[in-house]
Amino acid sequence: MPEAARKIRVQCVINGRATAFETYPMARLLDVLREQAGLTGTKEGCGEGECGACSIEMDGALVNSCLVPALQAEGAKIRTIEGLADDARLHTVQQAFLMHGGAQCGICTPGMILAAVNLLARNPRPSETEIREGLSGNLCRCTGYTKIFASIAEACRVAEKRA
Repeated sequence: MPEAARKIRVQCVINGRATAFETYPMARLLDVLREQAGLTGTKEGCGEGECGACSIEMDGALVNSCLVPALQAEGAKIRTIEGLADDARLHTVQQAFLMHGGAQCGICTPGMILAAVNLLARNPRPSETEIREGLSGNLCRCTGYTKIFASIAEACRVAEKRA
């Protein structure tokens, strides 16, 4: 039996919890997260790594989970949209998206929010140009991006007040 036809055991940390799953090595991490881990917040948009709807953080880097083979998750620390909120309290970026209407249909929202969180972790005071660059791998078909940018700017203001 070819190696790709045999299931493997993958151990990783997802949203702070040690997790193990059995899957085919070349299964998409997106499918494993949604179907085996039950984390349906990560969305499939294009399935080709072009839209960013499936964005997650893997070892601190923003990645398109539709392009990541499950075997690459071995030993990784993964954060999905479900891992942002702290109990009943939304992450600052999530709250800003709610306040400013940054979410429309919801397909791109988890990826947009994770891209914004990832950007703000690297650059807490981005310019509008840097925000645009930070979200460049994430497409939205519903908004004109104006409310998304306003949401991220608000999250920066809130974070600055707390600092």
